[in-house]
Amino acid sequence: MKIALFPGSFDPITIAHVNILQRATPLFDKIVVGIGLNSAKQNFLSAEQRLQILQTVFKGYQNIEIQTYEGLTVDFCRKIDATYMVRGIRSAADFEYERAIAQINQTMMPEVETILLLSKPEYSAISSTIVRDILRNQGDVSPFVPKEALNFL
Repeated sequence: MKIALFPGSFDPITIAHVNILQRATPLFDKIVVGIGLNSAKQNFLSAEQRLQILQTVFKGYQNIEIQTYEGLTVDFCRKIDATYMVRGIRSAADFEYERAIAQINQTMMPEVETILLLSKPEYSAISSTIVRDILRNQGDVSPFVPKEALNFL
């Protein structure tokens, strides 16, 4: 069984995340969307809110499972038997960052392959950071997040 992890903070999830995941689903038997919890990071949404939003957004997907995790991503891969990690990249800077992380992960867990999917051009400017800033300033985030998430935001 080909199991992939799609890790991230998803604080909040964006339409760019959804697009990467939709494009990845046919490639794997199961994809676990891993909401990484980092106590050192100040989150906009609680872990419970993010879990609820993702479960709502991906409700109709048979091969997508949502989980939270703490600690090293490769340790979570071991726990869920994932041998693939899916990441989206928007720019050359994202590529350099993801390449470095993938190489470190490969050293720590050689059996995990990182699959990088290029963002569609229309989504390349969208990030959770920008969406959080819009939310903090009471702006309209509806063009940037899945419609299922709007009720939670």
